[in-house]
Order: sequence, then C-alpha cells, then structure tokens
Amino acid sequence: MLQYPEILYIDDEANNLVSFKATFRYRYPIYTAISTDEARDILRSNPNIRIIFCDQRMPGETGIDFLHHIKLDFPRPVRILLTAYADMETVVDAVNKGHIFRFVRKPWVEEEIISSIEEANKFYITNSMLDIRNVELQKAYDELDKFAYSVSHDLRDPLTGVLSAIKLGLEFDSVERIHEILALMESSVLRLNAYINSLHDYYLLKRGELTISEIDFQSLFEYLRSFYSVYTQSNNVEFTIDSSQKEEFKSDETTLKLILHNLLSNAFKYQKKDGDGKIVKLSVVVDNGKATIQVSDTGIGIAEQDIGEIFKLFFRGSDQAEGTGFGLYNVKSALAKLRGEIEVSSTEGEGTTFAVTIPGK
Repeated sequence: MLQYPEILYIDDEANNLVSFKATFRYRYPIYTAISTDEARDILRSNPNIRIIFCDQRMPGETGIDFLHHIKLDFPRPVRILLTAYADMETVVDAVNKGHIFRFVRKPWVEEEIISSIEEANKFYITNSMLDIRNVELQKAYDELDKFAYSVSHDLRDPLTGVLSAIKLGLEFDSVERIHEILALMESSVLRLNAYINSLHDYYLLKRGELTISEIDFQSLFEYLRSFYSVYTQSNNVEFTIDSSQKEEFKSDETTLKLILHNLLSNAFKYQKKDGDGKIVKLSVVVDNGKATIQVSDTGIGIAEQDIGEIFKLFFRGSDQAEGTGFGLYNVKSALAKLRGEIEVSSTEGEGTTFAVTIPGK
C-alpha cells in the first residue's frame, strides 16, 4: 500500500507539467493539470489520487485558495504547495487556510519531490486508517448505546411480568387460577431465557474463535428436523430438508448451527397464524468448495421497505411474535466470521427465502 500513490501536479506552465511527468512517470501514476478547473475535473474522475502538488502562482486562483476550496469535496488527498515565494506570510496562510502538508521550493529538485511523496503517502495511509478506526468506533458506540437500552428494556419486561403474576397469585386460593398465573410466569421466564441465549450468541460471535471441523450436512439437517419436530407437529407446519453434498466441507459447526437456528426459528415463528399449507424448506448444495444454503417459508413475508433494515441490531419488523432483535444481526455477524454472504427475497403475505453462501475452510 505504501508504493505507487497516484499524484496530481498542477502548474500553469506547460513545460513544468511535461518535465514533472517525464521525471516521475516510471515511479508513480501521474496526472497533470494546467488550471485549477481542470484539476477539479481530474479529482472528480480519479478518487484514488493521494497527493496533490499545486503551484502557488496560478492565474485566477492561488494555490492556497484552491487547496482550501477543495478540502470539503476532496478531504483525503495530501496537499503540497509549490512556491518560489516561501515568505512567512505565505507559510502561515497556507497552514491556516489550505491545510498544507509540506512546501516545495521552485525550481524543485527530484530528490526533494521523492522525499515529499514518500512522507505524504505515509501520512495519507495513517489518516486513512484513522478514519476507518473512527468509523468503526462510532459504529461500536452506536451499538453499545442501543445495546444498553435494549438490555434494560428487554430484561425488565419479563421480570415485571413475573413480579405481577406473583402478586396476583398471592391473592388466589383456587388451584385453577394459580395454574393460570404459573402459565403467565412461564411465558415471561421463557422470553427472558430466549433473550439471555441471544445475548450469549452475541457475545460468542464478538469474542469466540472458530473451531474448524468436517461438516456432514445430512446429519446436521436430521438434527435440526428432530429439534423442531415438536413445534412442527403442534403448529401443523411441514418441514422439508434436502441435502446435496458431493464433497468434503469444513467449517465451524457451532457458528453454522447458530445461523441455521436463527433463520429456521424466524421461518417457523412468522408463519401465518390461521393459514393452511404452512411450509418451511431447508436445503443445501455443496459444490466447488462452498455451501449454498436456502431457508424458505410460506409466512407473512417482509415489507419491502424493511428488507434493508432486518440485519440491524435490535430491528423488529413485525409484532406477530416476541423477538429479541438479535437474531438476524447475529446471523450477519456469524457469516462475517465465516466469510459468507446472505441474500433475502420476500413478498409480503406470501413468504421469504434466505440464500446463504459459505466458503469451505
């Protein structure tokens, strides 16, 4: 990354442009502009330019003014001023107004230009990495803020339900009424348990390391069929599986199970309540070193405006079933660890299909 930065050289003297390009064209990709207007066009067309050399004495617009004006639209390139007038006033003005990284005197010397480019390129890379870290830090802060709110809210609700049920239960002597209260308490505790499990998954994905082993999808799918058998029978949902694996596939089984459980859980959870012919399909094709998995359902579907939001932390697109807001976010995080991808297609009122592609390890 340190080598071959793209460079823009601006000078109103054509001979200087030719000389600069001829001297450095074998070392760096060079763009030249005879005016600041032409320079702006070049910057718009070439977003990878890292370093700008600009002559101070440009007609209609000084180099300092030009470098100052482009700072908003092109903040990343490192700016170097060429001047034969290195007086203190120019230096101060350049630092305060143009955010100049360095000065080079005219006529320039090849060794000084090379030194300037090397230092400017290191500065560019350092700033770029800092920008990336700042974006990541802001994202982490936003997630932490949402996380703190969600935990306080979603832990309080089921506990409040249990406490309310206990208060009601203390007022009843009838066994039947107490059984009703116990059922309410069970519901609240199950919600709390599901939320804690989601938190656990979230933590594992953030901190856990991958454990690679051979995956037998037929066995894995049979385990999933057995796991959801009680639900499918009690809710009259047909669950079909199809595994086509013709080659060895290695991955992290725990992370893979987390992905499948979250997708299948949603597929079952968001079936139409009073609908007939409820179906959930799970399939995989392992070929050319990758596994292509599909989970499809005949459920309520996802609204078109929500498709781009469903993988965000704490997003809930439907009130039909209780959700933690972690499920699909955890799926996306798990796939990132496996270097996998996911696509979703859905029609509201008809169903949803998730297509997951995971490369083997």
